[in-house]
Amino acid sequence: MNMHVKTQYFKNPKNRELSEAELESLAAELDAIKQDVLDDLGEKDAKYMRRVYSTVRYSSIAGRALLFAGWFPPAWVLGTGLLGISKILENMEVGHNVMHGQYDWMNDPRLMGQSYEWDIAGTGDNWRQSHNFTHHTYTNIKGMDDDIGYGLLRLFPEQRWKKSHLLQPLYSIPFCFLFQWGVAIQSLEIGKLFIGRKTKKQLWEEWKPIQNKVAKLLFKDYVFFPLIAGPNAIPVFFGNMAANGMRNVWTFSIIFCGHFTKDVEVFPKSVLQNESKGHWYMRQIRGSSNLMGSEAFHILTGHLSHQIEHHLFPEVPGRRYREMAPKVEAVCEKYGLNYNNASLFKQYSQVLGRIFKYALPFKK
Repeated sequence: MNMHVKTQYFKNPKNRELSEAELESLAAELDAIKQDVLDDLGEKDAKYMRRVYSTVRYSSIAGRALLFAGWFPPAWVLGTGLLGISKILENMEVGHNVMHGQYDWMNDPRLMGQSYEWDIAGTGDNWRQSHNFTHHTYTNIKGMDDDIGYGLLRLFPEQRWKKSHLLQPLYSIPFCFLFQWGVAIQSLEIGKLFIGRKTKKQLWEEWKPIQNKVAKLLFKDYVFFPLIAGPNAIPVFFGNMAANGMRNVWTFSIIFCGHFTKDVEVFPKSVLQNESKGHWYMRQIRGSSNLMGSEAFHILTGHLSHQIEHHLFPEVPGRRYREMAPKVEAVCEKYGLNYNNASLFKQYSQVLGRIFKYALPFKK
């Protein structure tokens, strides 16, 4: 790696520059942490995921049943809450982790990474490409990782400023409440159509599977269940809408806090030149941040509250990140790398700070 690349790569004073030998040693230590957990996977992990899967199912049934009595305000509130929690768990702890192949070893057809289809507007196939491959391979590399601002927000000074960014403190609000729809269309890369890198025909072909998925979800939540509720159709309709909103706001918050806090960095494409495993591991650490909280909090985040560990070990079941975290933090301290870990309030306030700051043409 030449000196010009090093100057761009090592820019946060909280991180120490590592030699090639240190990077090799870093990779070996992190590999050992991962292998210890993989060697220990077994029935307790399978039992946990089966229990979460059942919780998603039964909390959804209970929530929808209560919404059928939605004319009674306490029933509506409780039903909406249960359905929202069910959707959050399905999205975060089941869908996201299962689609990473974390539970393929169970050989349970319901939990296979390449076939699982989750309960949000985006298709599983698109997510496996845009997230599992692109994001996790090119984490925080400008021009390659589409998750940097999701094509809407300027969150780092390295991103080119546009006049439209002046409004991002405003349009980030509906983006938060409608986050699943942003995920759904992200893979379409609509911007390519306007610069001639994609035809309308190509866009239409890519849209078809998303259209089918969206139609099924809209029919389920806003037609089928309201219809079978009869005179309670309106409470059911708005209960489903509120539950989806809960899930969207929660996933937006957790994902943004894991990727866009103050000390998180983006990198130029040049870091890929002869990038070793140690460099890749270091990029994951420097491009991620964690959240502190209770066991229930970590479960509701799908253990993406341990975003550092997830970026380092995406194939490891998320429930194991809590036990890995102290070991990873010790390795970071040993090699002089910032282990970015704070409360949800602190991390989210830093995300909001970025949204407001880089709406203006700041260069640093």
